[in-house]
Amino acid sequence: MKLLEIYKQQLMNSILINEQKILEVEKQLLEAMKKSDIKTLDQLLHDDLLFVLPSGEVITKEMDLETHKSGNLVFEEITSSIDSIKQIGKNAVVTLSLKISGKILEQYFEGNFRYLRVWKMFDNQLKVIAGSGVAI
Repeated sequence: MKLLEIYKQQLMNSILINEQKILEVEKQLLEAMKKSDIKTLDQLLHDDLLFVLPSGEVITKEMDLETHKSGNLVFEEITSSIDSIKQIGKNAVVTLSLKISGKILEQYFEGNFRYLRVWKMFDNQLKVIAGSGVAI
């Protein structure tokens, strides 16, 4: 019985990440960012996430969630287009262009950015494990 469970787990982990799944989770992530939806962000971001902000600062999942919870970051607009999706082993690397406006610590900002996100499947749930953003 234990071998069957191990086989099932290996099968789940080997499921290819298709483009449609990536498009769905990217849409969910952007909506969660716009709404500061902590529950959805918590589900989509891996516990060990590392993300490099346009400022060069490295943040963790915990730091990102806290910024949303505190209201220190409010997105007014986020529009995006996916530039590429590349499957590399059990990971998917996504590059996207975004136009973002909002407030951080009550200061208005807006700009165009290029983001890179790395998605990985965990127990049939895609999660962001790493990413970065730069102003363009």
